[in-house]
Amino acid sequence: MKKSKGSIESDISKAITQWEKDYLGRGSVSVKTDILRDMIIVNLQGVLTPAEYSVCETKEGMLTIKKTRAELVESGLESLKDIIFTISGGEVRSFHTDISSRTGERVRVFKLNHDLEKDFM
Repeated sequence: MKKSKGSIESDISKAITQWEKDYLGRGSVSVKTDILRDMIIVNLQGVLTPAEYSVCETKEGMLTIKKTRAELVESGLESLKDIIFTISGGEVRSFHTDISSRTGERVRVFKLNHDLEKDFM
């Protein structure tokens, strides 16, 4: 039986949360995944620690946290791509991410090699 779009989005959210706990040592407070055309957009809330918020009070500290967090995610990118492929069947063509030092929110965008959303129409 073919999975629904909502079911795949939910499965990706759960898998990304588990990856964060296993790979980064802690998960986010909440995760929401959306499939839009050829993109899987993962919105993670509450990813910064209290100490990181303190460091982010200066511009230099904020840039350091962003750089460190980006390097950590990039180092585990192959396993993230595997998660996306296993759950959605979509091959990741490119990956983009950023974190807000003000809100502690991280956005991850996986660009796929095809329009996954069309598969559900």
